[in-house]
Amino acid sequence: MTNTSTTLTSRQPHHYADFLRRHSMLLILMAFYVLVALTGRGFMTLDNQLNILRTIAVPGMIAFGMTLLIIVGEIDLSVGSMVAVSACITAWMVKFLSSGAFEPSVIVVVLGMCSAIGFAIVVGQFNGILRHRIGVPTFISSLAMMATLAGVANLITNGVPIESFPSWYYVIGSGRLFHIPVPVYLLAAAFATTFVISKYTALGREIYAVGGNIEAARLSGINVWRTKTICLIITSVFAAIGGIVYSSLINSGNSTIARGLELEVISACIIGGVSLFGGKGSIWGTFVGVLFLGVLLNAMTLWGFNPYAQQVVKGMLILGAVFVNFAIDRR
Repeated sequence: MTNTSTTLTSRQPHHYADFLRRHSMLLILMAFYVLVALTGRGFMTLDNQLNILRTIAVPGMIAFGMTLLIIVGEIDLSVGSMVAVSACITAWMVKFLSSGAFEPSVIVVVLGMCSAIGFAIVVGQFNGILRHRIGVPTFISSLAMMATLAGVANLITNGVPIESFPSWYYVIGSGRLFHIPVPVYLLAAAFATTFVISKYTALGREIYAVGGNIEAARLSGINVWRTKTICLIITSVFAAIGGIVYSSLINSGNSTIARGLELEVISACIIGGVSLFGGKGSIWGTFVGVLFLGVLLNAMTLWGFNPYAQQVVKGMLILGAVFVNFAIDRR
């Protein structure tokens, strides 16, 4: 009886340490919430909380797709450019299909959106082919694609924003449904979709298997390259939807939007505990990482931080998160 009691007692500190390690970012977020609530005037108001969720909606959607992609052992650095080119494609298609009409129809706008999403699917498929058939690492191919897509966006707009959307188009990015911003619903839908995929589907199990040990996954009969390509496509599609939301916010297709967004997206994944080595991470953890970045930015604004100082703080935070991530993986 004594031995059993001693064993249980010895396991408790180990159990608590494991709990703290697995939920450290959530605990830090909760503590940070309390700190900002006590020091930031108006932080805890409902409008401000909804504003935080609206701000993180696009980065969050893309980060959920990026989480699956990093877990499977790949990465996509072109998501920022995909956001910009998707906004430009949507605006150009609406202008082309409406033939200069003052108020384009709903069907024309939907066709413009579908064109952007279809383009994203093709790009994701193409990146998968480069990785599979030619063996180009996605770090390299997506870096090249980042420059290519930025160039395509500039070619479409010729450096001038395309203003072709109808008067109601702002609803997608700025409208509210039951007092909740529409982008928040898109964020929730992206979270639910990727969470179900990662937790309750065969594809989710294949993603973790491929990211954990690609050779073992292949020998188990998993189609490795199909799994990786699907993750590339999901990430590209979420980026395209993000471009549609941003085009609604500014009511135009602009080639300069979303520059550097890929850094914010990948940072959120890392802060949320996604391993850069693949095979580890969760959608919930990424949501915590995205929310933490959103709260941090909101807090620094309320505290009156210099915008350049905000960049320094964010950069140091990312560096710290990478260090912690590597330390945990090494252990």
